[in-house]
Amino acid sequence: MRRDLPRNILVRAPNWIGDAVMCEPAIRGLRSLFPEAEITMLAKPAVAELFSAAPELSRVVVYDDKGPHAGLSGKWSLAGTLRQHGFDLVVLFQNAFEAAFLAWLAGIPERYGYATDGRVFFLTTPVAVPSRRDAVHQVEYYWNLLKPLGLSGGASLPTLVVTADESRQLDISLAGAGIGVSDVVIGINPGSTYGSAKRWLPERFAEVAQRLAERIGQDESAQVVVVILGARGEESLGKDIAARINRRSVVLSGATTIRELMAAVKRCRLLVTNDTGPMHIAAACGVPVVAVFGPTDSQTTAPYGQERSIVREAVDCAPCLLRECPIDHRCMTRIPVDRVYEAAVQQLSGLSCLSGRRGPSGLSGEDRTGQIDRIDKRDQTDILSGYTIFLDRDGTLNPDPGYIKSPDQFELFSGVSEALARLKQAGARLIVVTNQSGIARGLLSRKDLDAVHMKLKRLLDGAGVTLDAIYFCPHHPDDGCECRKPNRGMIDQAVRECGVNLDRSYLIGDHLRDIELAKRVGARSILVTTGVVSPQDAEGLNVSGAAPDRIASSLTEAANWLLSDANRVSGQIRERQVAHP
Repeated sequence: MRRDLPRNILVRAPNWIGDAVMCEPAIRGLRSLFPEAEITMLAKPAVAELFSAAPELSRVVVYDDKGPHAGLSGKWSLAGTLRQHGFDLVVLFQNAFEAAFLAWLAGIPERYGYATDGRVFFLTTPVAVPSRRDAVHQVEYYWNLLKPLGLSGGASLPTLVVTADESRQLDISLAGAGIGVSDVVIGINPGSTYGSAKRWLPERFAEVAQRLAERIGQDESAQVVVVILGARGEESLGKDIAARINRRSVVLSGATTIRELMAAVKRCRLLVTNDTGPMHIAAACGVPVVAVFGPTDSQTTAPYGQERSIVREAVDCAPCLLRECPIDHRCMTRIPVDRVYEAAVQQLSGLSCLSGRRGPSGLSGEDRTGQIDRIDKRDQTDILSGYTIFLDRDGTLNPDPGYIKSPDQFELFSGVSEALARLKQAGARLIVVTNQSGIARGLLSRKDLDAVHMKLKRLLDGAGVTLDAIYFCPHHPDDGCECRKPNRGMIDQAVRECGVNLDRSYLIGDHLRDIELAKRVGARSILVTTGVVSPQDAEGLNVSGAAPDRIASSLTEAANWLLSDANRVSGQIRERQVAHP
C-alpha cells in the first residue's frame, strides 16, 4: 500500500481498557506512517474516553452497543454514520467477526486486520495470525499488524495523555478529602472486572499498603495517603481494605470516570495492582507498578516496559486464563505479602524494567539502588551547578504522534515536569535541541512551532521550571545542513550563545541520533525508551558501539541517574583535590 494513498483512516480499537492501552503504540505508529491522514477511532464508550485526548487521533467516534447501536438496526445505523465519513482504509485492531462485518457494511474499500474469527471474507487485506508458539507481548502483537503497511522497528512504550486541567481537577477533588498536592499517594487496585481468579487477597493488599505508607513516612517525613481504586461494583472491596489500613486512605472505587481514573493513577507514586486495565494505564502514565499475576499470562500482558515489576507464583495450572478458579486458587494464595512489598520497595527506589540488567554503567540493579538512594537523601542544590542538560523534545519530553502542528496536540509525558524541576533545583541549565523538518515539509509554520513551544514553557512554568534556550532545525533531512541532529550545529550555537562547557554536559534523547550527537560533542548520553527505541532494542545497544552511558525507561529515571552520576564525578574531583592539593 502506498504511503500517500490513505487520506481518511478508521481505526477500530480493542474493547478492553488494558488491550486498548497496549494498542496505543501501534496507533501512534499508524500516524507515523500516514502523517497527513485524518485518523478516526471507533471505540466502545470506556475506550473512547481513554483516547479522547490522544494527539495521534483526529477524532473519536463512540460505538455504544448497549444503547443506540444495539441490535441489527443499531449496527445498520452506525454503518451509515461511518459511510458518511468516506473512509478509504480501516485498520481493525479489534479481532472479532463483527468489526470486519461492520467495516464491510460501511462500504470502506480497504479493510485491514488479522485473519481471525472467520472474518477473512470481509477483509481486503487479511494478515496471518502469529503462531501460538511464537506468542509475543500484546503490544508487539498490535504493532506487528502494521508491518505489512511499512511500519518498522520495535514497539515503543504505551503513552497516555492526562491534561493539565484534569490533573488540576483531581487535585481539587483530593483536597476535599484532605489530601494536599505535596502528599505522597500510594495506589491500590485490588479488584478485577474479568473475574475473581485475577484477584489477590484483600487483606494482603491492605498489609502491603500499610507497610509502604509507614516506610515512606519514615524515610521522607512525608504525609502518605493510600488511594484505593476500582470499578463500579467494587466499592465494598475498597471499603474493606481501607478499614484494615491504619493510615489515611480514600476509596475511589466506582466513583471515577475513565479520565478521572487516569488522573488519579498518574497522581500515584506507585500502584500495587492485579492484572487489570488500571495496571496498563499506570505504566502508560510512567507510574511504577507492582502487578500480582495469577491465572493470566504475564509474558503477553505484563505492563509493557515494567515487565520485571510482576509478582507471580509458578504453579502447574497457571496460566489457565479462567475467570473463576475451580480448585484452591493456589496461584494467588501462595504469593506472600513480603514478596509484593519487596517488589514495591524496589520500584520506589527508582528501578525500572531494566533494573536487573547490567547496562553501560556497569552497575547492577542493586548497586544503582543504593547510589540513587544516597543521592536522593542529600542536599541537591548545587550538584549540577555549571552543568548543561541538552534535551531532545518529541519522544523524550512528550509523546511523538508524527508531526505536532498545534499546541492542542502537545502534552508532556507523566513525570517530566517533576524530573526537570529536580535537575533545575540542582543547578543545571536546560536546553532543548529538536529536529523540526515538518517546517521544510510544509506541515507546520514557524509560527505554529512557536505556539507549541509557548505551551511547552507554560506547562513547565507550572512546575517552576524555566528552559534556558530552545534550538530547532527547520531543514529537510536531504538539505545537508549542519544543524540537523546528529550534526552538531545546534550544540555549537549553544556553546557560542550560552557559554556551555561541553565537558560538563549531558544529552537526553529517545533516538540513536541523539546518542551519536552526544558522542560527537563529548557529552554524557542517556537514552530514554519512551520514544522510537524500545526497551528490547535498547538492551541490544549495550554490546554495540552505539551504547549510551545510560538507558532509562523515563525522564524520571534519567534524572535519578544523572544526579547520582554527577555526584559521583564531583566526589572523584574532590578526592583528587585532596590527594593533590
